[in-house]
Order: sequence, then structure tokens, then C-alpha cells
Amino acid sequence: MRILVAMSGGVDSSVVAARLQAEGHEVIGATLQLYDSRGAAKKGACCAGQDIRDARAVADRLGFPHYVIDAERRFKDSVIERFADAYAAGETPVPCVACNQGVKFTDLLGLAKEIGADAMATGHYVRRVEGPDGPELHRPVDEARDQSWFLFATTREQLDFLRFPLGDMPDKAAVRAEAEQFGLVVAGKPDSQDLCFVSDGSYVDLVEKMHPEMAGPGEIVDSSGRVVGQHEGVMRFTVGQSKRLGNAARLDGERQMVVGVEPGRKRVVIGPRSGSFVTTLSVRDVNWLVDAPPEGLVCRVQMRAREEPRAARVMATPEGATVLLEEPAMPAPGQACVFYDGSRILGGGFIRRTETQSDPLTDAGADAISAA
Repeated sequence: MRILVAMSGGVDSSVVAARLQAEGHEVIGATLQLYDSRGAAKKGACCAGQDIRDARAVADRLGFPHYVIDAERRFKDSVIERFADAYAAGETPVPCVACNQGVKFTDLLGLAKEIGADAMATGHYVRRVEGPDGPELHRPVDEARDQSWFLFATTREQLDFLRFPLGDMPDKAAVRAEAEQFGLVVAGKPDSQDLCFVSDGSYVDLVEKMHPEMAGPGEIVDSSGRVVGQHEGVMRFTVGQSKRLGNAARLDGERQMVVGVEPGRKRVVIGPRSGSFVTTLSVRDVNWLVDAPPEGLVCRVQMRAREEPRAARVMATPEGATVLLEEPAMPAPGQACVFYDGSRILGGGFIRRTETQSDPLTDAGADAISAA
């Protein structure tokens, strides 16, 4: 097969390219340039500067072609700006999902088809399993490296074309050992971090730079609107958080948590932890990898990248889906809610803001993000 390999310059995608070539496939490497190539990207970033050079070095050593695609403008528009806009609308975004669907799987898949490739392979830790009704998306063998939650938006058409060779690897040590066997210079290279575009690990500075109207102190209020404290910046709070509340962390003998963020008013809304959970939530922009039954889908849902899935029934709606949880939870608007049957992804979408989390001054922004 002719296979395009998405190469970030790290050890994972480099091993994928080397392995596929060793298996006899015609490999073509491609790397997205997501940052200005004239400057050095910060440590922990990917797809810029040294990473592009590392990907090219691997391709040169193994003797296959390597292309670089300038996706800097699209990355800024579809990932960075959308990330900041989501925070400005009181949501907690998942930029890695937007990056995969808005840049990586779109631009690179387009290139793969242009050059007549039979498939595209990536270094993601997820499994593509041939099922009775076509390819299925599953968690990887190494649960510690599981990236399936971030890939829920992969469409059926994309899944038909994609390959994930590392999904069956037992652990990262085995991947690095394989890189050493192939003689790859990136065998010991550290992993990139999640928010690769955030300088010094602080997303607050980025968001406030792009939305200066949100910078500065504000009020902490309870659900009735009573002012119970002050904060130093609304961008430092997300739904479900209990830190940085100061004296408002405990009111009337009850521990408090953030139940809503109102960026337009620079307000943080808190409530007692015991009464802040819900059993019903609405999900938008749903991607289905199965045909949703009219009576609803009994499954397990995962609402954060690092949490245990919980039992639920998912009902498809014209606007997306309604999720009925077996046990109460505190969902964060903007986060992904992914539907699983065992290790298999059935679909997923993004959690909508509830009425108690709404901010009339920013609802228009939230709607714009939902429609994007």
C-alpha cells in the first residue's frame, strides 16, 4: 500500500513510519508546520522548528519522501482563536480535538488523497478494529496512553482511511525500544505536552491577550447573586473547580465549588458541592460512529480526559443528544462527552451550558462557537 504518515517529529509517528516501511509499504511522510518556522517553538510544543527537522531526518535515514505543509494560519484560526473564544464564552474547550479534526485530519487527509495514497497512518494510541459493519474505533492496549477520548470526532469516512499502528503496543517503553532498533535519532525524545501553543504552561495570559475585556478582578457570587468573595481573574476558574475560592470556599458550613462562569460580568458563580450535580445534560455537535437507536443507547460516558466512564443512556436529538446519567455528575460546558461500549467509541459531542451556567452577555459567543 501507499501510506501517508502524519509525522510530528516525535518518537511515536517516527516508529509508525519505520514499521510500515519495514512491512513493505510505500511510505510518504508529511508534517504540519503549526508555528512560525523563523522562530524556535517553546519546549514541549510540536510541529515546528526542531520537530520538522527531526521528522525530515527520520525520512532521510529511511529513504522516503517528506513534505511540510504550512498550516500556521489555519491552526491559529481553528484551534488557538477558537480555544480563546470558548473560554470567553464560559466554556472549558478541548483544543486537541479541534486540532485533529480542524487541521491534522483535514489537511493531511486531503494531501493523502491527492497523492493517491491508500491510507493515512498516525502515531495516536488508539485501535482501529475491523467489525462486522465496518471499521470501529477502540481504546488502545496501553490504557495509560489512551487518546481515544480526543479522537471521538473522527468520522466514519475518515476512520475507513486511517490506520493507528501503535494501538496494540503494550507501553511507551516498547515503542522507544523499537525506535532504537530502527536507529531513529528521536528514540529518546521527550513527549510533547497537551497545550502545545500555550507559553509557559499558562493559558490565562493567552486568553486575556486575545480577550483583554475579560482581564482583571471580579466577584464571586452564590446562586442567588449574593457577593461572597473576590477573584483575580475569571479565566482562572472552570466548572467543578474548588480551588482559589478563598474565604468563599466554605459557606454556611458547606464546601463550595464553581457551578458557573460568567465572563461578560467577570463573575464566578459557586454553590454547595452537595447540590451542584446533575443527572441530565445536553450535548452538541455529536459525531456518531454507530447508528443511534430511537429508544436510546445504553452505554458508558466519559466527560473528562482522565476520569472513569459512568453508566448512562444517550438519546439522539435534532440538536445533538441528551445524556441521562445513572449517577449525578458535574459536567463542564465545552468538554467532550464520549460514548463507549467497553473499549469501543460509539460517538460523542460537546457539553452544552446549562441554564445555571448561562451568561446573557456571552450566550451569543457560545452559540457562535456551537455553530462553527
